[in-house]
Amino acid sequence: MRSILVLSLLVTGLGFASEKKVKMKDLPPPVRKTVEELGKTSTIVGLAKEVEDGKTVYEAETKVNGKTRDLTIDSEGKIVTTEDEVTIDSIPAPARTAIEKAAAGGKITLVEKVTKGNEVKYEAAIIPKSGKKKEVSFNAEGSPVKW
Repeated sequence: MRSILVLSLLVTGLGFASEKKVKMKDLPPPVRKTVEELGKTSTIVGLAKEVEDGKTVYEAETKVNGKTRDLTIDSEGKIVTTEDEVTIDSIPAPARTAIEKAAAGGKITLVEKVTKGNEVKYEAAIIPKSGKKKEVSFNAEGSPVKW
């Protein structure tokens, strides 16, 4: 039992070790250029470097009009994904219904529109009445998605 706990802690720790806070000066030039462009229309809150599926990507946490907007940028400076904080009322009705059903009368703490290429999903951080925090993702039609 103890060895399972130790292994769990090690695996969990490795997950967190892949993301590392960085400064603007630490970014590769193409990424720095993209982040500088983002800074013209938003406030840069934080930067991180992470390895996803064996590839290094950079995350820029920004604020636009008081809402969070997180972007994942590849090493060439191309924006791979955007996560825009939105209101539950602003998303398609089927996705909103699916999120509200998943919350099971609990609390929806954050809703984001996530765009990757031509794909869009809606993620929500929820605390169902059961009390255990979780994240759920649905497409515009209200079907669960993961990517």
